[in-house]
Amino acid sequence: MKLVSGDIAKRLEEMVLLTSQNLPQVEVATSYTILCELGSGSYGHVLMAVHQRQGTPMALKFVHKKGTELEDFLNEYCIALTLGAHPCIATALGIAFQTPHHYVFAQELALARDLFSLMVPEVGVPEKKVKRCTIQLSSALEYMEAKGLVHRDVKPENVLLCDAECRRIKLTDFGLSCPQGRAIEALPESLPYTAPELSILGPKAHLEAHPSLDTWALGVLLFCVLTGYFPWLTAVPADQYYRNFACWHRSPRFAPCPPHWERFTPQALEMLRGLLTPNPAQRSLAKEVMSYIKVPWLLPLAKGYSRPTRELLGTSQRC
Repeated sequence: MKLVSGDIAKRLEEMVLLTSQNLPQVEVATSYTILCELGSGSYGHVLMAVHQRQGTPMALKFVHKKGTELEDFLNEYCIALTLGAHPCIATALGIAFQTPHHYVFAQELALARDLFSLMVPEVGVPEKKVKRCTIQLSSALEYMEAKGLVHRDVKPENVLLCDAECRRIKLTDFGLSCPQGRAIEALPESLPYTAPELSILGPKAHLEAHPSLDTWALGVLLFCVLTGYFPWLTAVPADQYYRNFACWHRSPRFAPCPPHWERFTPQALEMLRGLLTPNPAQRSLAKEVMSYIKVPWLLPLAKGYSRPTRELLGTSQRC
């Protein structure tokens, strides 16, 4: 059953309230054996751990209390719990606690790192692996939409791999996720994955969260992992790469296809143009990529292929 945005918002509010009333203080070393660090960022870090009494391996996500509201942490945790039934979404394990400096919750392990780790600058990831990821990612995003949720941070770093061949992937990191229809602001810094309607938003302006934001990010993700570089730096008219794309998208018969898009087959260009439609009301749904899985996406690399400028090679650094 598809939940309307009001239903999921109310359910999350109730889950957050209940969890906030029982968030114990835990001494990590007395309950868990820490094996290694799996990742880190401005939010905090993720550690591989084993529960000492139960012997269960897991990933513990530590979020800095400084700079993070308890409600925001609990919102992420409760959304992960809500989505855990889907096989392509990282499952929260029902363990949440706090330490003097961090909020912590546990989720299932994915031992083959993330999709970003497979990317080679100017090369990308083999098409067969990308298509395996695409099938699973589109399913995960369709499931989120059916639940009335928007991810808002779809990028290669947030696609965990259970194996190096991408046969099992897990969408993760719901720190920005929210119910559809919720008023959201632009983030302090727009990434290449940020949709244009959000990139041009003024400092005090809002728009309603919609699955089309995730569809746009999926299109940029596919471009990046297939080529090894970004299509643009920011989806705003001031960015020449985006401006050239928008002109071609608007008038493909008269405007030239941007040179660094020449690797794609006509079918792949059609798919990407649908996902990356500047008007969110006309943007394709994530599930529509399934119509293109059986056709080739990349052309053989020709000698005269136009390589992108170094500006677009930001795929060598994590966003």
